Amino acid sequence: MRTVDRWWARDRVAGVAPMRADGELTADPLRASLARLEPEAFRSEPGGVSVVRSPGRVNLIGEHTDYNDGFVLPAAIDLEIRICFVPTDDRRVELTRLDTDERLGFDLDAIGPPREEWIDYVAGVAQALAERGVPMRGLRGVIASDLPISSGLSSSAALELGAAWALSAERPPPLERLDLALVGQRAENQYVGVRSGLMDQFAVAFGEPGAALLLDCRSREHEVVPLPLDRARLVVCDSQAPRDLASSAYNERREQCERAVAQLREAGETVTNLRDVDGAMLERHARRLDPDARSRAEHVVAENERVLATVAALRQGDLATVGRLFAESHVSLRDLYEVSSAELDALVEIAQATPGVVGARMTGAGFGGCTVNLVAPDGVERFADAIVREYPRRTGREARVYPVTPVKGVALVAGP
Repeated sequence: MRTVDRWWARDRVAGVAPMRADGELTADPLRASLARLEPEAFRSEPGGVSVVRSPGRVNLIGEHTDYNDGFVLPAAIDLEIRICFVPTDDRRVELTRLDTDERLGFDLDAIGPPREEWIDYVAGVAQALAERGVPMRGLRGVIASDLPISSGLSSSAALELGAAWALSAERPPPLERLDLALVGQRAENQYVGVRSGLMDQFAVAFGEPGAALLLDCRSREHEVVPLPLDRARLVVCDSQAPRDLASSAYNERREQCERAVAQLREAGETVTNLRDVDGAMLERHARRLDPDARSRAEHVVAENERVLATVAALRQGDLATVGRLFAESHVSLRDLYEVSSAELDALVEIAQATPGVVGARMTGAGFGGCTVNLVAPDGVERFADAIVREYPRRTGREARVYPVTPVKGVALVAGP
């Protein structure tokens, strides 16, 4: 099977390299790296070394619906970030990337403005925790990862939630899981400057083994949705066409959704966001909406319906319907929301032409990144071979193929 092993690519957002050739991020090599890079802190707290694992997430369906108070269906996955650290009393946070030995930090009592570096996600979390009155300690630590970044698998949310556990003076942090997710979202919205919804941080906080999470982003209620992994494996394909949400059209798409709501209000409708809108309302006021606002709204309204239909189909074991809904979602994201790319479209087309693939669609915010695929267990090798063979011919890029498994959310895996 020519599936590409877990890897790491450099990027300014977050992350570091796997600790061993097999990609396993275990506690002992992380401790050894901490002792090498932070010998003084390690010697002063030999029994205080802790390791937090924080998973990425893949969204099965429900794209760009979260910040419109809609429905999403993410799952935490076994590609993750790990932070190995020792607490200190000097109120100084210092973290080192293990792929580059790049060390960045900040003072808890003087966090300062964003630097447009990966440390911003940690600093933003510290600021959000301080606003909630959560006691924090300084730390010295290292970060390792097998989670590809700038690929739509929420490396930023994984870093944010892992940082919240590491920074907190109490373990676990003295917050409910939902509040912890909100801390991560606030860091990304207010400090980093990406107007993301809650889905990513929620999935990292609430992940369940073998299952996805149906999240109502308005009420914040959720249901665990078991996945038929004996019939359909989750496989992620990284297009190797990374995107930077902070400098992309992500915020522009959100503004277009808000504009659609404002135009519907001007037409006399009582709506607060696109969750309140249905297809009939859009048709009644088609001429009042500018073309971009209408297209974005049409996607969101239909995508919410697809999420609920996908959950119903999964519960009934109707994988054919799930595959059809995946295909409809991708077309909508490509044509109405305009966030797909030539690379993502190629991955989906290759998947759809490969026997054993149940469904395929882009996942994440788009503008590059990944696809999510449901593949029959005996078809995973055939699917990976098709991607490795066909994708470079069509795009000139090398894709990465990751069979992934839904896992539990962020947690301490080693420590006092």
